[in-house]
Amino acid sequence: MDSFFNRKYVIQTIFIVITLTLLIRIFYIQVIDKQYLLSANNNVLRRLIIYPARGIILDRNLKVLVQNEPVYDLMVIPGQVAAFDTLAFCNLIGIQKNIFDSQFVRSKKYSLYRASVFEKQLSAKTAAALQERLFEYPGFYVQNRSVRYYPDSIAAQFLGYIGEVNDKEIEKSGSFYNKGDYIGKSGIEKSYEDLLRGQRGVRNIMVDVHNREKGSFFEGKYDTLAVSGDNLISSLDKRIQQFGEQLMNNKIGSIVAIEPETGEILAFVSSPSYNPNMMVGRQRGNNYMKLLNEGTKPMFIRPTQAEYPPGSIFKVINALVAQQFKTVDYNTVCSCPGGYRYGYRGFMKCTHVHGSLNLIGAIQESCNTYFGYTYAKMVDKSGLRPINGYRKWREAVSKFGIGSKLNIDLPAERKGLLPTAELYTKRWKSEKWGSGFNISLSIGQGELGITPLQMANVAAIIANKGYYYKPHLIKAIGNKKIIRPEFTQKNYVGIDTQYFSPVIEGMSRVVKQGTAYYSKINDIEICGKTGTVQNPHGANHSVFFAFAPRINPKIAIAVVVENAGYGATWSAPIASLLIEKYLRDSITRPKYYTDRLLNANLLPKKPALKISLTAIDSINKKIKADSIKKNILPKLKPKLNDTLKIKIPKPSIKKLKDTLYETLKPKPSR
Repeated sequence: MDSFFNRKYVIQTIFIVITLTLLIRIFYIQVIDKQYLLSANNNVLRRLIIYPARGIILDRNLKVLVQNEPVYDLMVIPGQVAAFDTLAFCNLIGIQKNIFDSQFVRSKKYSLYRASVFEKQLSAKTAAALQERLFEYPGFYVQNRSVRYYPDSIAAQFLGYIGEVNDKEIEKSGSFYNKGDYIGKSGIEKSYEDLLRGQRGVRNIMVDVHNREKGSFFEGKYDTLAVSGDNLISSLDKRIQQFGEQLMNNKIGSIVAIEPETGEILAFVSSPSYNPNMMVGRQRGNNYMKLLNEGTKPMFIRPTQAEYPPGSIFKVINALVAQQFKTVDYNTVCSCPGGYRYGYRGFMKCTHVHGSLNLIGAIQESCNTYFGYTYAKMVDKSGLRPINGYRKWREAVSKFGIGSKLNIDLPAERKGLLPTAELYTKRWKSEKWGSGFNISLSIGQGELGITPLQMANVAAIIANKGYYYKPHLIKAIGNKKIIRPEFTQKNYVGIDTQYFSPVIEGMSRVVKQGTAYYSKINDIEICGKTGTVQNPHGANHSVFFAFAPRINPKIAIAVVVENAGYGATWSAPIASLLIEKYLRDSITRPKYYTDRLLNANLLPKKPALKISLTAIDSINKKIKADSIKKNILPKLKPKLNDTLKIKIPKPSIKKLKDTLYETLKPKPSR
């Protein structure tokens, strides 16, 4: 009897254990493990992300700069894929078999039951051909997307580009973005990403076992609509942006033009540039690397990231600050014997022997001597110790936006360099220094570094006689044309209005009868200042800034052409043409005037290679061909420090020249 009851409890225990095991397994499958739910849902439901149209970017006259065009992403759910002819599939979408294999492995690693992008941005033609045969490939489906299209192929650095999000961007967004989404990577696309991207929608559709759509799930009850991104009205004027890019073709430098009464940027040219359509499509990655490795750095945003000594255009700032300090006035006269002497043996050469000049004449003639004396008075004879006189001068200059970011609505702006007193104290190991230790600052040389944007902003300050609006590239946002409040606030620079009159008169004379005479326009009074900036890495930079017309100014502009020489020769004529184009919408100068600038190639040439013995030995290790080692290098050694001028077979000389140039070429100027 006891044996019977013992067997009974054993059997009951077994049944209880089995029942509990089944219940736990069912609970795990239905509640904890989503694998089977995903598999089941994906067999009957497909959750399609509806990507919104990204906001369009327009110019100030509502002409399209950026728009969208449709493309198609091929999606895959690896758990649903059955055996099929992969070669036929590869031919259909235009990829190699090895690429198919690697991408399928990647998708399986991501998830067997969640959809991921298999091939991006199929053309409409390829997608249409694939749709007809999609039933043959269970687990694959096509999802609509859109990419950017640039109808005029201009303003690449201003507009920026979009690209696929990386893990860091997904994490930073709080998982707003998913793998395969696109995000603004640079330019306006990045600065205004939150407004341009819009809001994704979802469409739930039912599919059969053959991967064919069978209609909406619950008649769309659980679907959500996509919300398009906001359109942006930029401040750019497409006419002068295009013209500016044409004028800067085959040149390295920048153009920034600003509307003084609003701070709106009318032209934003960075040269060399590139076609922004190169950053769209399936060749984007290859194009990106090509641009990144280009020696002229077309992806470098020169208007906000390049820093140059401003040269003579900085004299107008010193003229304004000196008047505010009561150091000089418009009647102050200085005699120029051809240079400024300072200290025991210091001498800063002037361009000419100017004789006696007042402030207006000093600006017109760009007299180094006058501004050397003026700077020395501000620093050494201010009633303070020279180091404190310098600090006072520096504080006044900084109010012009020099040495700090203007906070333009673009990422990665650089602030330039306005050296501190501490820098010189550290350099000279004493606080007992004066103007003679940094006299080059009086004429815009030395340790100063100013971006072209800051140069144009100074021109706008002078045009407004003492204040500026924050320079910006977006004029209005969305259909309501919202203007950001910080763009409507005046920023005063601490110079009284009356002190601008002699400076403006001097700048007017620069164009009427001074160094920029070649750039004057009949019936439009331009007030400007040329600059020829010393460059320790090569030829001087050509610089010019100006505003026009003198009464009720409509445009302020700065032009920098690297390694081009005199400001009057290149930068001033370019600025003059753009001013006329903006104010008149036509050019009245003779055709040869414009053609000289359009056709000029000022890109740095490959330098004559000065070959040292050390370089020869370095090159010898790099060149593997025995014939070159035996026949060419021995002939080069007697020709040290001379240009390569020897007769050797063409295939060999090409290889050798390429190696020599890549080894010895100088770094590009920044």
